[in-house]
Amino acid sequence: MTVTPVSVFSVTCRRVAVRHVKVKPRSAALTMLKRLDKIRFRGPRSRDEFPDLGESPPASDSECNDDVQLKPRSALRDTEEVLRDPAGSGSPTMAAAIQDFQRSESERLSEVKGHLEIALLEKHFLQEELRKLREESNVDSLRQELDRERSKRMELEQKMNEKQQKEVWSSRLQKWLYERFGVYIEDFRFQPEESTVEAEEPLSAKRLTENMRRLKRGARPVTNFLRNLSALSNWHSVYTSAIAFIIYMNAAWHGWVIPMFLFLAILRLSLNYLIARGWRIQWSIVPEVSEPMEPPKEDLTVSEKFQLVLDVAQKAQNLFGKMSDVLEKIKNLFMWVQPESTRKLYICLWVAFISSCVLPYKLVGFIIGVYAGIKFFIIDFLFKSCPKLRDKYDTPHIVWNSLPTDPQLKERTNATLSRRVQPVVSRSSLATIPCGVSREEETGRSHSTKKGVFHEIFNLSESERPLAVCENGWRCCLINRDRKMPTDYIRNGVLYVTENYLCFESSSSRSGSSKKNKVIKLMDITDIQKYKVLSVLPGSGMGISIATPSTQKPLVFGAMIHRDEAFETIFTQYMKIVTTSKPPASAEL
Repeated sequence: MTVTPVSVFSVTCRRVAVRHVKVKPRSAALTMLKRLDKIRFRGPRSRDEFPDLGESPPASDSECNDDVQLKPRSALRDTEEVLRDPAGSGSPTMAAAIQDFQRSESERLSEVKGHLEIALLEKHFLQEELRKLREESNVDSLRQELDRERSKRMELEQKMNEKQQKEVWSSRLQKWLYERFGVYIEDFRFQPEESTVEAEEPLSAKRLTENMRRLKRGARPVTNFLRNLSALSNWHSVYTSAIAFIIYMNAAWHGWVIPMFLFLAILRLSLNYLIARGWRIQWSIVPEVSEPMEPPKEDLTVSEKFQLVLDVAQKAQNLFGKMSDVLEKIKNLFMWVQPESTRKLYICLWVAFISSCVLPYKLVGFIIGVYAGIKFFIIDFLFKSCPKLRDKYDTPHIVWNSLPTDPQLKERTNATLSRRVQPVVSRSSLATIPCGVSREEETGRSHSTKKGVFHEIFNLSESERPLAVCENGWRCCLINRDRKMPTDYIRNGVLYVTENYLCFESSSSRSGSSKKNKVIKLMDITDIQKYKVLSVLPGSGMGISIATPSTQKPLVFGAMIHRDEAFETIFTQYMKIVTTSKPPASAEL
């Protein structure tokens, strides 16, 4: 077989083509070798100098790409040289060169394989180092915390948006409610109570008189109602009281007491409506007594104004006294001040409590209604008609009258203390009484005035002593209008009342001779009355006028603070003497 140049050229071309095909692995292997050399021979560096491989740009890859683009061009040049010289230096040499080239390529491939293994080991090592660095720097935990914070922020923003939406809806709802029901809501708004001080009117006689008249007019319906009830209880009109008793007992028997009272209230309001419309209707068991209305005075004198103030003060004093007595009695009843009375109330309350728990309410109401009717119409009528029967058997009346007030309790306490002290005092006084002197003489001497013994000053018998009411006397001034001298016209002193005499002790310096003292026998008094010394002064006066046969004008004891007490004492003692005296003595008087 002959080898022609054409065949050699074709074989050479094929080999060149095969070699050209194998150039690409060689160029790739060279590129990998260069990259491995750069990785292996970087030199010792610290870990801090290495950038994060995930974030660093792949600079070596770009360099290798440039090498890959350059190597195929050199291989092409070699093939061109072989084509230009197809014969070359000879065919054996060419085969040997091809074999050497193949050997070198296999060696290089094995070397590249070793380098690739080393590169894989270094890659694994670098990945481990990167993982350690990430663990040490807590990048993942920080990222997780950052993610959690972002989620929390998102949740908070979502909640804030929902809250804002709710506030918007609530504000709209409140606005709508306020527009619809704002007027009613304002009425229920709590506000601090304002302490308003009412302006007090100054004291005026005209205003006081007007208020008194208004009080009388306002209390008239209540007074008339109470008067009619009292008339029903007292059987003022027998037919009316009998009809009322029958109607009430029938209503109590059938359990219609409360409806009956409600019907009576409606009936009374209807009658008042007709009266207000101009109808003349008068329905009363007791005829109403119309008090005369005094025409109002425009101008009152000083005396009338003062008298008006005194009248109002007296009424207020009496009213407050009665109210105080009632309240004090109720307080003492519940505070066991008088155990006998409180014990009765205690037992009654227990009986009422047990009855209300055991008995049905209908039966309890029936018993109370029947008892109230019998008590009001029958028992009260008997007790009012027979006072002695009431004092013996009316238990509420007896308990109420036996309850003491605070002043009465104080008097009882003082009386108890005086009883305890009195025996000791009497024993000590007996020790000081001289021998031969009786107890009566000693008690007679005990009543003395500032000037001396009482009976010696007024030249009376020893049995004449001041009464217990006026043991210390009443300060006053004696006005003797029969005298014209100023020194004899008015004298200041003290007035005493004995069993038979009215004694005045003058307090002037020359009264020690008892010439200016005055002694009036009660049997000689022809007239006694209250007296007002100066008519221009307000009030009823502060004097007592006493007329005797020995004086032309009555003697006046004026400027007495306790004038009413002195007048009652003198008048009572005077009437006592007149009634107990013999007829001949009374005829001479």
